[in-house]
Amino acid sequence: MTQEQHLDEALRFLLKWNAGSYLYYLDNNKNIGENFPDRNIKDGAVGKNSHEDALHIAIATIHRVDVLVSWNFKHIVNLDRIRKYNAVNLMNGYPMIEIRNPREILK
Repeated sequence: MTQEQHLDEALRFLLKWNAGSYLYYLDNNKNIGENFPDRNIKDGAVGKNSHEDALHIAIATIHRVDVLVSWNFKHIVNLDRIRKYNAVNLMNGYPMIEIRNPREILK
């Protein structure tokens, strides 16, 4: 499934459950530092080709979101990776981040 197809599926799911009131859009205006996403790559949370996923986690971490919701089971909603993301967060003075898939949130 392409990224656009995942997005379409996610939007249909959210509209079905009227989840719009729970969504927040974050921008990258907060200084996340060029190296913070790379720490997730360096420490093995994601591979070198997954910089966008590492950036996604870094932005959510810096903004201290309550829960990061994603359909990306390979690189984000993955227990081993979540543990590594949280280890990197703690080593850098940030709290652990809660990462879930939309079905877990909108039950």
